[in-house]
Amino acid sequence: MRRFFEAPRLSAVAVALLVPVLVVAGAALGDPPTGAPIDGIRCDRVESSVFHIHQHLTIYDRGKPVVIPSDVGRPVLGNCLYWLHTHVADGIIHVESPVVRPFHLGDFFNVWGQPLSTTRIGPLKVPKRKLRIYVDGRPYAGDPRKIELTQQADIVLEAGSPYRKPSPFTDWKGQ
Repeated sequence: MRRFFEAPRLSAVAVALLVPVLVVAGAALGDPPTGAPIDGIRCDRVESSVFHIHQHLTIYDRGKPVVIPSDVGRPVLGNCLYWLHTHVADGIIHVESPVVRPFHLGDFFNVWGQPLSTTRIGPLKVPKRKLRIYVDGRPYAGDPRKIELTQQADIVLEAGSPYRKPSPFTDWKGQ
């Protein structure tokens, strides 16, 4: 599996040494991820159960699976968890929000800090606009950012051939 998106794990010492560097660099590169709200999505200290649903995201880069990393939505410099997040690298997105509202795949990518469009999936460049999208096993022709994250939605993004009709994700046990 490809691991384009996986952020390195840092020890507490490494984080302590990096914080001053990131804060100084933040002036030029944008603020370091500290848990500030993104698209109205807060980073809270505890998970909420008011609105709690799950989706599955699969990404293929020219036929090869790409790992969705663990701890998306858990900033290195924040002691919190965004309402949209992952726990482990299994492709399951967790929506655990204190409010009931629609969430979209674009929101998840914003929390992740990765671009999403018909030409980009994170650092992947989609060759010649050859993005194929499936939602719940059916082709989707719209803007991938607008895919609604509904209960047990199965989302597949394929960046370039070889394409394959995806098998449905069914491993929802415990979700």
